[in-house]
Amino acid sequence: QVQLVESGGGLVQAGGSLRLSCAASGTIFSTNSMGWYRQAPGKQRELVAIMSSSGSTNIAEAMEGRFTISRVNAQNTVYLQMNSLKPEDTGVYYCTFWNLGPGGMVYWGEGTLVTVSS
Repeated sequence: QVQLVESGGGLVQAGGSLRLSCAASGTIFSTNSMGWYRQAPGKQRELVAIMSSSGSTNIAEAMEGRFTISRVNAQNTVYLQMNSLKPEDTGVYYCTFWNLGPGGMVYWGEGTLVTVSS
């Protein structure tokens, strides 16, 4: 089992910034991926950004240039720096963790709400 603790959501005006963090604990494989998905009201959950333990990243096109993902492997913690926020970035942001390899599973955090006011 892997437990995820998210923090950093909140209310911000358009053009502002927020930083989300997510710490994983439990059974952590040496090869894994951590990242963020989000779900806006009335919409499906979508990828925001993912970063593997080897450093490779995947950021959704709509967030490129505004959002940056980083992680500290020794602390099993991933960060999402969100700049130039727009009202359409409003939603619940979910941390996700994948143990990669035989027996690996995907885990989800409870989510943290980000609200961007216009």
